[in-house]
Amino acid sequence: MNPLKRLAAQTAVYGVSSVFGRFLNYLLVPLFTYSFAPAAYGVVAEFYAYMGFLAVLLVFGLETGYFRFRADDPSAAISVYATVVRTLLLANGLFLVAAIVWRQPLADVLRHGAHPEYIVWTAAILALDSIGAAAFARLRAEHRAGRFATIKLLEIGANIGLNLFFIVLCREAFAADPASWLGRLWRPEIGIGYVFIANLIASVIKLALLSPQLVDAVRGFDRQLLVRLLRYSLPLVVVGMAGIVNEMLDRAALKYLLPYDNATNMAQLGIYSACYKLSILMTLFIQAFRYAGEPFFFAYAKQQDARLTYARVLTGFVVFCVVILLFVGLNLDVFQYFVGAPYRAGLTVVPLLLIANLLLGIYVNLSIWYKLTDRTLLGAGVALLGAGVTVVMLVWLVPRFGYQGAAWAHLACYAVMVLLSYLLGRRYYPVPYDVKRVLGYPLLGVLIVWLDHLWYAPRLADGLALAHWPVAAAWLVLFALVVVLFEGRRLGRIVAAARI
Repeated sequence: MNPLKRLAAQTAVYGVSSVFGRFLNYLLVPLFTYSFAPAAYGVVAEFYAYMGFLAVLLVFGLETGYFRFRADDPSAAISVYATVVRTLLLANGLFLVAAIVWRQPLADVLRHGAHPEYIVWTAAILALDSIGAAAFARLRAEHRAGRFATIKLLEIGANIGLNLFFIVLCREAFAADPASWLGRLWRPEIGIGYVFIANLIASVIKLALLSPQLVDAVRGFDRQLLVRLLRYSLPLVVVGMAGIVNEMLDRAALKYLLPYDNATNMAQLGIYSACYKLSILMTLFIQAFRYAGEPFFFAYAKQQDARLTYARVLTGFVVFCVVILLFVGLNLDVFQYFVGAPYRAGLTVVPLLLIANLLLGIYVNLSIWYKLTDRTLLGAGVALLGAGVTVVMLVWLVPRFGYQGAAWAHLACYAVMVLLSYLLGRRYYPVPYDVKRVLGYPLLGVLIVWLDHLWYAPRLADGLALAHWPVAAAWLVLFALVVVLFEGRRLGRIVAAARI
């Protein structure tokens, strides 16, 4: 098969499985928010934020190092792989033992002294997933995209099924007859902890399915190779951590920055995290674009009209993102039922988070300047600066404005990254982006959402049961007409370019 066609096909498989899998996981949010109070859901949001940081640290960037050194010497592929796997086994084994030994002190520090088991369950999930990351990397290197996607989806399916089993089936059986065999599987004191238990069992199942990719990892460990691997891979951890700071620090830090008592802070964290999930459509679109867009940018780089095509792709990308912004922002009266009633007080952050994610998508497009010119250190600098903005804005805004400040911190971070990436791109890899359109369409979308809110919110507050969907549809049609008016045939060329 042609290498580019194979790349495109595998990108589609990885993209569909990852995006679809993430969408399925998001469907658990209604289950959690209708089953548990905001403070309880805040525990899940907090620990999964910690897991985002630790997942980067505990893999040590060795996935990328494996690809790099395997490509250098294909005959040493098994030795490279064995070195990576055994390193991850040792490091994550020590991490898990440490978590078990110091679970109570760690739980006390995190203000969860009554539940040290959360520390153990979280550490076990991280250790299993870090080891599994090496096996998944091998599948990718061997172009076994189908098996990769199958195992990913089976893991997600197991996680969803186990959550439904424990939180719905066993909980209802306990309410009807605590002595029944299903009822005995539900312990009220565990409560939200069943989310961790379901994830842990799913991770065990995943690693069992990956065992054929791990059996020959006992051969060929090379200490000198490990030093070279770590020298190459550890700097990537810094870049990865900067990205996680931008994406997840708010949920890890909210309970420490909010000015209320711990119970209220946890409830506020739960509300914010649940409403954060309502930006799912924008997030999924950006993730899908990343999978498809990055290989396209590299494959098309040598074409004569590459830079003009990149400019057109960004314009088309922005148009689709604004459509998502309008679709969600104008229909919050419907999307609010995605979360339980106690969580809906936080709906005001959704438009801000949608705009912030739109800016993230623009940054993904603009970042081709350092990828195509091999200036990855400068690209890392942009990510680190964004992380700095996130930290400063969270510390400044959250104590004053609560979780609204966290949403504004996201917006400020990605705005700075977009501006800096655009200016650096003009110097190192100039692309004739249509700045007026790239800025104009999002501003028009924000204006429409704001005008709609001014019109609709007072009527809702007055108790008028208005059917809002015709108004939302009219706004979307208006935006579409504006796009057609200004783009005309050009829009067709943008879509055609994006399919190349």
